This record gives sequence, C-alpha cells and structure tokens, in this order.
Amino acid sequence: MARIAVKIVPEHADGTPCTHAVAPSGKPRDPHSGCTGRRRYQVVCSACGPVGAHGLRVLAEPAQSAHRDHHKKAPAATR
Repeated sequence: MARIAVKIVPEHADGTPCTHAVAPSGKPRDPHSGCTGRRRYQVVCSACGPVGAHGLRVLAEPAQSAHRDHHKKAPAATR
C-alpha cells in the first residue's frame, strides 16, 4: 500500500503557493519580496488532490486530520 500524505499548503490570493516568511497577520515580513500575503490554506492529499481551502490554518488542521482518518478506514473484507 502506498503512503499517502495530507499536507496544508499556504496560498496567495491567486492560488499560488506562498513560501515567504510572514508575520502572524499573514502579511509578508519582507515588503520587497513580492509576496501579496497569505489568503488561505489548502488541504492537499497526495492521492485525492486538493480537498478543501480554509481562511485560517487552525481551521485547516481538523480537515487535514479528518481526511487522513478517511484513508485509514479499511474497507470490510468480503468472502
């Protein structure tokens, strides 16, 4: 069985990943970096793709756990 990773990816408003250092407010620490700030956090599964977007990371974490638990449930064996 392949390993499945469920990650939280911070994104800019245009949907591109945000890898810049940001302040707790979500605004970039370096004003000259070209970063527009983080707007949402996308939950991405390596098997299913994007699962859902949330405005706060604290809201994305339960969705990440729930999706991971969804993959842990094995189907019942049939005879």
